[in-house]
Amino acid sequence: MKSIQRHAAAHTFYHLAGVPLSGLACGGLACFAARACEPARWRRASGQAPPIYCLGQCYAGPSDTEHDARPTIGCHSRQCVLLDNVLAGGVRELTAYLAGDGGAALAMAQRMAPDELVRLVETSGLRGRGGAGFPAGRKWRAVATQAAPLKYLVVNADEGDPGTFSDRFLLEDDPFCLIEAVLIAAQAVGASRGYLYLRKEYPRAAQVFADALDQARTAGWLGAAFDLELVAGEGSYLCGEETALLNALEGRRPEVRLRPPQITEQGLFGQPTLVHNVETLCTVPWIVRHGAEAYAALGFAQSRGTKLLSLNSLFRRPGLYEVEFGLTLADVVEELGGGLRQGTLKGLMVGGPLAGLVPPALLSTRLDYEEMQAIGCAVGHGGVIAFADDTPLAELAAEVFRFGARESCGKCTPCHLGTPVLAERLQAIAAGQRMDRGDYHALLDALAATSLCGHGRGLAEFAQALERHYPGELQSWFN
Repeated sequence: MKSIQRHAAAHTFYHLAGVPLSGLACGGLACFAARACEPARWRRASGQAPPIYCLGQCYAGPSDTEHDARPTIGCHSRQCVLLDNVLAGGVRELTAYLAGDGGAALAMAQRMAPDELVRLVETSGLRGRGGAGFPAGRKWRAVATQAAPLKYLVVNADEGDPGTFSDRFLLEDDPFCLIEAVLIAAQAVGASRGYLYLRKEYPRAAQVFADALDQARTAGWLGAAFDLELVAGEGSYLCGEETALLNALEGRRPEVRLRPPQITEQGLFGQPTLVHNVETLCTVPWIVRHGAEAYAALGFAQSRGTKLLSLNSLFRRPGLYEVEFGLTLADVVEELGGGLRQGTLKGLMVGGPLAGLVPPALLSTRLDYEEMQAIGCAVGHGGVIAFADDTPLAELAAEVFRFGARESCGKCTPCHLGTPVLAERLQAIAAGQRMDRGDYHALLDALAATSLCGHGRGLAEFAQALERHYPGELQSWFN
């Protein structure tokens, strides 16, 4: 595992730098939603310093580093694209992976021209699974067409959205699928160097993947033509934003970069760079083996293929599920999750804290990038956090903005200074006070208009979604 040589100012940015994880409790939003189930553990999490926001154990919240159990895992799709090896309990030896048809996609890809691989991904309709759903093939094409002596491929394994744990299980249970996918993508775009940036909160994934890299090098998969290094982060939600992630890999403060230039032109160390998250890449071997048309036949509208959903502990059946796009959120709640263990549903946070809250009245919305966007919410990374009626909206909003304030990189003044003000005012509302509606909207408008990245804009959109979907409850917030 590689240690990045960071500038002194960069090192002070990370809240888990040099901090052992043992004995820490999770203060993420999935654990906040389940705080009544283990009040003492939640009090420990919310009062500890430094805070930790997601251990990838949202199926057992409130969670800590001393307790974990394997969640329910299921495939609810006509084709299981991602979870076969995870369902089998994990494949962590290369010999076992090869015996189960692993490596077949790589062998096929090596007989194909790079442009043929790019067209395959374009035709499949695969979109990035990390957030915005940008077409993967378009990224591949943009990097492939760059004339540069050196190109990079970066795997974004900084799965920081509280409520999401899909990448964790792909890394722990199917590491060679990811390595195979990286090799295929590198051939397609002409990359000769790769990095996987992994969040510190996943020590088991780091151990498994480091061992898988050693096996892959011994077998000749990695080496002179292309090599992949594992880099562990030290605690930062913002490193999930791809330009901040590149700055982190360069040893600089992980602040967001201005665009243009796009990172497909000038990315890591100024060279053309392809960045994808773990789930996106792990889809590629299936597409190569089965064909673009087979993948495009799954899903709904412009959202093709399957998606991993992480259901939190308020569901009767929390766990990791692979589904096709197009099922309704009501199906997610009732068919996958089995409804709530206690209380009635207040709302669903799908895709992380920057993606709004879906009220029960809109559960007929389908899991689809465009349909979710139309109601002011998002598919995002696929975390599904249910909130019961024991969570007042003001408390939830205050928790979201506290998280946002602590994780702001500090580059944009309205995000750096305005977010903690909003957190304090929302906490005051939760305590029974009121605030001026004009001041509240002015702060949100500044966040939305002047933030360089989705952190500040997403916080504003979250607050705007609450006003849109819960106007009656929010009326009591203002003078």
